[in-house]
Amino acid sequence: MRIDTDVKLDYCDVLIRPKRSTIGSRKNVNLNREYKFRNSGQTYKGVPIIASNMHGVGTLDMTLALEQYEMSAALCKDLNSRVAEMDNDAINPNNLILSTGISKVDLELLETALYNNPFISTVCIDVANGYSEKFLDFVSSFRERWRSINIIAGNVVTADMTEELILRGADVVKVGIGNGSVCTTRIKTGVGFPQLSAVIECADAAHGLGGHIIADGGCTSPGDIAKAFGAGADFVMLGGMLAGTDQGGGRVVENTVEFYGMSSKAAQGDSFENYRSSEGRVVTVPYRGSVHNIANDILGGLRSACTYVGAKSLKELSKRTTFIQVNRTYNDVYETNTVGD
Repeated sequence: MRIDTDVKLDYCDVLIRPKRSTIGSRKNVNLNREYKFRNSGQTYKGVPIIASNMHGVGTLDMTLALEQYEMSAALCKDLNSRVAEMDNDAINPNNLILSTGISKVDLELLETALYNNPFISTVCIDVANGYSEKFLDFVSSFRERWRSINIIAGNVVTADMTEELILRGADVVKVGIGNGSVCTTRIKTGVGFPQLSAVIECADAAHGLGGHIIADGGCTSPGDIAKAFGAGADFVMLGGMLAGTDQGGGRVVENTVEFYGMSSKAAQGDSFENYRSSEGRVVTVPYRGSVHNIANDILGGLRSACTYVGAKSLKELSKRTTFIQVNRTYNDVYETNTVGD
């Protein structure tokens, strides 16, 4: 046993220090990024925000809505069978990410979708615990079989495993354990890592090898997304911030929508084994209408963050970011009775 006494920080522990800026208007900020992936050799262009591959978020309707903003969606793995039956012209492969676990059944469904839609370029290999040898071996074998596919793999929170996944064939490493709004991993297992520090450390490790990372989970506001990009994230993945919308699906009951973590019994259904403990909670979130309102709010907040530090583009944000550690990030005196903005 050992204790790491270095301070680790979350988004709520810091603010971004403003700096002199020559940017005249938020509309002049460029949020598009272009990346060339290390192992697949493919190129990405777009606004690097991704809807999470969760029930109530990672849907085809969400993909169609977000592609209007050049953002992407990672589909729930349950939808791979639907994608396999779709016409190639029905989807835009640049904004759609297929997902898979590491079981034989998951792999078969994924590969059927890939064979039927050869223009799909990106796959997310997603497990709760990215530290297992079985997961690492799966990433390696998938890379051997699909050399030109962009591979997203996770989740991890440390530099050593970020490097290992990239060396095993991942192009993008998904960073975040226990920080999601409907995740109870930290409660059930005591395992986790404050997200801001995880992003900083994993981004540094990935970029040293020519890889990339996704900051997955923990964002509750556009300001948190700005902090994630400021910390070095190449992409940010959102779950709870996009839940409860028309595009996420789900039945609206008394102006609320059910939302749950992907390690919960609700998500796993009949495949949930008794030897496991549920590491996700089921909650009801307010019905939020169209995701377009949320998307505009997020992008507006990001542009504004860039103007505060003098970043003419999202690419410059991390170079212009200085974090200051704080005890309080905002005044919440009216938070319980806000009626609108």
